[in-house]
Amino acid sequence: MIPFSPPRIDQQIINAVNDVLKSGWITTGPRTREFESLLKDYTGCSEVLCINSASAGLELILRWFGVGPGDEVILPAYTYAATANVVIHCGATPVFADSSADDFNITVEEIRKNITAATKVIMPVDLGGFPCDYDAINELVDDPDIRKLFSPEGENQKKLGRILVLSDAAHSIGAIYKEQKTGVLTDFTVFSFHAVKNLTTAEGGAICMNMKLPFENNIIKQDLMLKSLHGQNKDAQAKLIPGNWKYDIVEPGFKCNMTDIQAAIGIVELKRYDSDMLTRRKMIFTLYSQLLQKHHRIQLPVYKTAIAETSYHVFLLRIKGITEEQRDDLIQEIFHREVSVNVHFKPLPLMTYYKNIGYDMKDYPVAYDNFAREISLPVYYDLTNEQVQIVAKAVLDSINKICP
Repeated sequence: MIPFSPPRIDQQIINAVNDVLKSGWITTGPRTREFESLLKDYTGCSEVLCINSASAGLELILRWFGVGPGDEVILPAYTYAATANVVIHCGATPVFADSSADDFNITVEEIRKNITAATKVIMPVDLGGFPCDYDAINELVDDPDIRKLFSPEGENQKKLGRILVLSDAAHSIGAIYKEQKTGVLTDFTVFSFHAVKNLTTAEGGAICMNMKLPFENNIIKQDLMLKSLHGQNKDAQAKLIPGNWKYDIVEPGFKCNMTDIQAAIGIVELKRYDSDMLTRRKMIFTLYSQLLQKHHRIQLPVYKTAIAETSYHVFLLRIKGITEEQRDDLIQEIFHREVSVNVHFKPLPLMTYYKNIGYDMKDYPVAYDNFAREISLPVYYDLTNEQVQIVAKAVLDSINKICP
């Protein structure tokens, strides 16, 4: 069976983790700070804080911005549950927007339709690794009419004076939009380093900060560090300084810091990311496209345009002219041919919890159509060209059998 997306664990990774274990310091410490510095240089952002998941990073930013009951956060209906769950955690209301028929992402037109006086944050998602149209989104929140509608509560909202743009870039580290990497395109960007991501730390994530004056990103980082460590004003390493054991709890924070074990993996991965990981994934995307493009049922994913290029995270294949039931039959047929495939994602209005609180998939027809016809193909570093050919043949043979 060809697997879907196993992590890359080679001797460099094993050696890096062993070094941390032998060092005697395994929680947040020098490796985590080095990883943050490397991410800052890689993305070009102002500050970086590593945490234990992208979900934690998204929620920290919402809470830093004072999002709570009565507030609304606009996000795609077509995303993983984490994007919306963190809004629920804060007591706010997720407002779902429909997708683009081209690249799966949220559109500025759909965002505009959903903005109200209660809107505090827009959370675009770079689905599959392809960046949203960030210039259009940033211009929208700066539109004088939209600014007038904004109803700030709390210090940070009043200081910003407009809707915050928080990019859920869980899939898109290394993606390009108008010659800039993701991480610098919005007020805040959050990456995921989960086990299936291009760049993994087993579990983990990072917050990239790009707030403009009068905000100071180094001060924001200190605030977020407090929130990520129970509101404690000193981390474990700081308390080791002789005579520096005393600490204070300045707020009831969370516990979501990254460890040095995780960061050690990330350092190895990031140093070879562009030259090695992204290069290989791009080759796999190109080969899939060459092998599949001639079939009349195939709709290839958008992964490069004049202004944007994906991180080559998920190969979001769509099959033309089929139903959800036929797609499911196709997936089973492909599995029977010893190939693992997946679906990214089941839209949130189809999930029991979100259906039960009033969301209806009929309100998001493009998102549903994208979902009903989508099959994600295996993409990972150790996938060989021969295996790519096997996957493509399994897909084409299955289409010809189920829906010729």
